[in-house]
Amino acid sequence: MIDLWVLTVGRDPFDIRKIHNFANWLLDIGEGKVGGSNDGEVIIDVPDDILINDPHDPIDSLIEFVYPSILEKINVTSYFQERAILAPKNEVVQQINDRLLALFPGDEVEYLSSDSLCQLVFVHDQFDPNLYSPDILNGLKVSGLPNHKLILKVGVPVMLLRNIDQKNGLCNGTRLQVKALGKHVIQAIIISRTNIGKQTFIPRMSLSPSGKKIPFKFQRRQFPLAVCFAMTINKSHGQSLSNVDLYLKDPVFSHG
Repeated sequence: MIDLWVLTVGRDPFDIRKIHNFANWLLDIGEGKVGGSNDGEVIIDVPDDILINDPHDPIDSLIEFVYPSILEKINVTSYFQERAILAPKNEVVQQINDRLLALFPGDEVEYLSSDSLCQLVFVHDQFDPNLYSPDILNGLKVSGLPNHKLILKVGVPVMLLRNIDQKNGLCNGTRLQVKALGKHVIQAIIISRTNIGKQTFIPRMSLSPSGKKIPFKFQRRQFPLAVCFAMTINKSHGQSLSNVDLYLKDPVFSHG
């Protein structure tokens, strides 16, 4: 299911008509009105103007569309407020973010987490904590948890991965722009949801994964942030975005 918010105020009438036609086309696909009668499978012609036409470097095409003249807009906070590249999987999102982070000027600052096993009841009775060295824990990448290695630059957009202060707009999914990178805190400005433009400071936090895919409990002390030039489709829910590309690298409408 796709949620579509369309902002038409101040737009050219031709653009408004194109947006309405696109919205109606999406609705017709959802209601099974495109492609004629079928038994659950049908081939749909996608308009050329919404396809990525560069088979050699599709990510470069995405960047040119969503982030044109990005090197000239680094210090313009509003530039990042309503722009994002969306993809279904974290691995693809990471690939896009790494590409844009490399393009971004300035020195990289690397933050490494401190990972440790929690001294709690383990899922398996025969669990041996000695099997899980710090290197193994560092290599774990879990949805909703910052990676062991977090690389940032001043000016990049980031997303908050935990609720810190809901009253002041620091919620899971809030996007910010980095203004200063300290050893113990990161200074940033809120660029989405409530309190846009407000300066804040993000500390390191001790975090544990909430899912049950890992048969033991561990704790990661890291800044609860992730670079977010690109984000997963799930993370985009509730965001106000007007300039978006959707990167479907692999088939997404099949089982699994």
